[in-house]
Amino acid sequence: MAKDYYSVLGVERSDNAATIKKAYRKLAQKYHPDKNPGDTKAEEQFKQITEAYAVLSDKEKRQQYDQYGDTDFHQRFSQEDIFRNVNMGDIFGSFSGGGGEDLFSQLFGGGTRGRTQRPPAKGQDYSMQISIPFRLAVQGGERRIDYHNDGKVEQIKVRIPPGIEKGSKLRVAGKGGSHPTGGSSGDLYLQIDIEPDPIFSRDGRDLLVRAEIPYSGICLGTSIEVPTLDTPKRVKVPAGMQPGQKIRLRGYGVAASGKNPAGDLYAIIEVVVPKNLTPKQKKILEQLKAVDL
Repeated sequence: MAKDYYSVLGVERSDNAATIKKAYRKLAQKYHPDKNPGDTKAEEQFKQITEAYAVLSDKEKRQQYDQYGDTDFHQRFSQEDIFRNVNMGDIFGSFSGGGGEDLFSQLFGGGTRGRTQRPPAKGQDYSMQISIPFRLAVQGGERRIDYHNDGKVEQIKVRIPPGIEKGSKLRVAGKGGSHPTGGSSGDLYLQIDIEPDPIFSRDGRDLLVRAEIPYSGICLGTSIEVPTLDTPKRVKVPAGMQPGQKIRLRGYGVAASGKNPAGDLYAIIEVVVPKNLTPKQKKILEQLKAVDL
């Protein structure tokens, strides 16, 4: 939930550091845990004003907060970043009980020493949707994309793994937002959309293709050429196959990847019904009809 640090402390955006510090001390006296033992609401209020003071008392963090606003600021700064280099003794030491580091550890988890040794959080992650050809998604390969970032256009080479699904995300490390205080850059996540193919469709790691056969071929059996991602394959169609049944071509589906074996290709049998018959065809069909075929 968005929060306005200035409102939390009850100060104006134009107020100087001394006014902010005075406002914080007044509120901290009121909500300090030593004065409100067991009061969870007071403790939460104390945590909020302390976080607000940690940001607004630091010139650089305050400038970043004013520039980016609350939401973007918290995408760029973790809680570690907010309290990094803040003098806990200066914040907590003047109140009854002292123990600034211990109190901070209780309220926010861990002392400042442990936090300053951890690396700064990374910059903001970005996302971008890209559309790739059906066959690239099935077979895998590389694709170059134009990436617009900070007013610049960069061409990025992306490896597409075989069998990637629509809606999947690919991570491109270090291509997100830069970190305002020197941490590592965020990542770029590519959301994958897949263009349809005029010949093939897909079911998991298997491919499907229509195979049109004349009525005589269904009845008597025949052989047909089935398109694949490479060259067509000639396969036999046994007599008596029914429309909708499938002929399997093992290993001609989605390419193998890692522990995933190659998928299969299924030719779905469809009967071609002619729209216009020649007189000879019509005569033959009349003869077949006479024998209940």
